[in-house]
Amino acid sequence: MPLSVEAVLRAQAGDAAARDRLLTTLERAVRAFFVRRIGARVEVDDLVQNTLVRVHQGLEVLKDPARVQAFALKAALFELQDHYRGRYATRERLYDPDELPERGETPPAGEALDAETVLSALNERSRRVLELRAYGYRYEEIAGMTDSTEAAVKMQVKRALDRLRGFAGTLLCLLLAAQMMDRSFV
Repeated sequence: MPLSVEAVLRAQAGDAAARDRLLTTLERAVRAFFVRRIGARVEVDDLVQNTLVRVHQGLEVLKDPARVQAFALKAALFELQDHYRGRYATRERLYDPDELPERGETPPAGEALDAETVLSALNERSRRVLELRAYGYRYEEIAGMTDSTEAAVKMQVKRALDRLRGFAGTLLCLLLAAQMMDRSFV
């Protein structure tokens, strides 16, 4: 189904049915874009969904409705770049359905890191910026909330995450060393 300027204008005006049809039509092109570049992998569904969310959020500001497909493919390119930069690491543990963990099950003693302990390695401002980012705020919004620039917020997030990686890595090494020492004396 070709995309008509009138259909895009209706979607921009708030017609929910027109917006659904538009996103459904764009989904085919966006999915093909990802499949051609990374193959039919599991990540394609997530990339398509994130691209369509970008299109949905930016549709009102699209100045030239005739360029909606180019707009969607540009959003797909940004998602692909994020994918290649490693921003789509698996964020959930996958389990065999037959071996699902019990609800509320905690890791064995010594294997859990207390989030407060890890976050204590950061100053208050860095903790606040990471907290806002975890809640889903965009860099631009965080900059406004913290009276900073977007570039400064991005750098602060990067540095805070680097510091946390180092701190958590050190804690993990200490825990593993302690476990190894306990085993060697048994």
